[in-house]
Amino acid sequence: MQKLSPAEILSTTFGFPGFRPGQADIVDYILAGRPTLCVMPTGAGKSICYQVPALLLDGLTIVVSPLTALMDDQVAALRANGVAAAAIHSGRDRDANVEDWRRVQSGELRLLYLSPERLMTGRMLAALEGVEPAMFVVDEAHCISKWGASFRPEYEELAFLKTRFPRARLAAFTATADAATRDDIAARLFGEDAEIVVHGFDRPNLTLSVAAKEKWKPQLMEFLETRRGVSGIVYCLSRKSTEEVAGLLRERGFKALPYHAGLAPETRRENQERFMAEEAVVMVATIAFGMGIDKPDIRYVFHLHMPGSMEAYYQEIGRAGRDGKPAEAMMLYGLGDARMRRQFIDQDGEDGDHKRREHKRLDSLLSYCEATRCRRLSLLAYFGESGGEPCGNCDLCLDPPTLIDGTREAQMLFSAIARTGEMFGAAHVIDVLRGADTDKIRARGHETLPTWGVGADRPKPFWQGLVRQCVASGLLEIDIQGFGALKLTPDARVVLKGEQSVEIREIKARASATPKRSKASIAAEADGVDADLLSALKALRRELAAERNVPAYVVFSDATLIDMAHLRPQSLEQMAAVNGVGPKKLETFGSVFLDLLKSQLQLS
Repeated sequence: MQKLSPAEILSTTFGFPGFRPGQADIVDYILAGRPTLCVMPTGAGKSICYQVPALLLDGLTIVVSPLTALMDDQVAALRANGVAAAAIHSGRDRDANVEDWRRVQSGELRLLYLSPERLMTGRMLAALEGVEPAMFVVDEAHCISKWGASFRPEYEELAFLKTRFPRARLAAFTATADAATRDDIAARLFGEDAEIVVHGFDRPNLTLSVAAKEKWKPQLMEFLETRRGVSGIVYCLSRKSTEEVAGLLRERGFKALPYHAGLAPETRRENQERFMAEEAVVMVATIAFGMGIDKPDIRYVFHLHMPGSMEAYYQEIGRAGRDGKPAEAMMLYGLGDARMRRQFIDQDGEDGDHKRREHKRLDSLLSYCEATRCRRLSLLAYFGESGGEPCGNCDLCLDPPTLIDGTREAQMLFSAIARTGEMFGAAHVIDVLRGADTDKIRARGHETLPTWGVGADRPKPFWQGLVRQCVASGLLEIDIQGFGALKLTPDARVVLKGEQSVEIREIKARASATPKRSKASIAAEADGVDADLLSALKALRRELAAERNVPAYVVFSDATLIDMAHLRPQSLEQMAAVNGVGPKKLETFGSVFLDLLKSQLQLS
């Protein structure tokens, strides 16, 4: 029997008429047996790139995934398309795991999802040698690299797969990895030349904005007030702040749900399901939320605290606007966030080289926050994509900053830091500059310093902004061991001597949390379909998903329901032409959705 082509598998199994740009090349590399590392943005369709080859190869494909919930969702989605897949992990009943292993041994399963911890046990590796897997796929592959921002020690042992299973194909996927991380992943996992496929990091539909954190509650509420009708994510740094923010939003009438590692697994799952299935839900979360989230109509991601690196920032904002429509990424940041991030790095048990790399990553994020040119160009340059025109759609393009000579003010600031012994944080140094009369100043005699009161003509927000800019540009350092004291760098001492000038962004009164003339949607983008019909289709999907205890997108994605509302099929043959309706889903769900469409047509 002649095998189907990749395009035929894509159509007959998954119901898609064609590959997205770049997907076909990756499929071809894998089928040709080339070790392949794929760096593709969130939402670009990574799963299809290995699931299609898995159905064409003779033998089992093992997918290494870090989260059990993510495995279960992937398996549910594959089974909904008629693909024999399973996940074996500790969260499942032992009898179910044993039964699925029997299916592996009988050759019935095509894809098996395992955590790295379970895969790399001696018992599992020995058992798999008897099965002879055709391919291993490492998902979230940045976790294998110590150069990466999310290194996980349990991923390290995956480097032994190439020697233990030399005949098996090997592929790896990640959404974020800079050049050093990409090279390290390839060297560790493949140990030879590999195809490294990097898809563009540009997300032109995202409006990128950053604002100095001043009073976070009014800043957050100002942003959210005009976005009540859409779904979004608010990222927080801690479990405590997550609960506080979710409670605040509920008080203000938002449908807000918390998500963090301190919640019971059932609660996290329920909140995630509500976010995926319901309209206008705000998920308030720590970084525990996000991996594997496949909700296309997230209209904004709001960072209430600064992320840990550019990689983390990019991955988190990548959850917005996966349907290609306008979406927004807003971040508040302040020196307190930077100090806390420095502490996290220094308290990490990793070696000195790792800490230095993480500090450099944080430096890059600080520079991004205080950028003076197009944010999109800054973001792309970090990931090695240079050139291009300003986007015209970020806060800096929509409201360009004015650059002024800040040498005199910087010298005042640096002098105050030096004369107080480089032992104090920004708050005390600014009090000295503005001539404040505090117990702390009097106790140390700082009211007698020549710099006491020299900056009284400038408001406190000006000096706070100047400190942030000087930290971001490397003129000042935050001494974590010294409890956040500001330290002068050699470059600052050159400025202090009058041998170098300092150009700064003009520091204005607080700007609105919403960038001017943003192209991003404030309300849901019109899809050109009947809103009542689409709402009815989503309600039916939610009901069917609840009956099967699977995420809503496993039944049909939003894009499929929108296409269905556009086409309004009246027969199974017409339903088969809807994007994302493969044969198995047509058999399982086609008739019930047709009944709904026909009843809605009669009502209209």
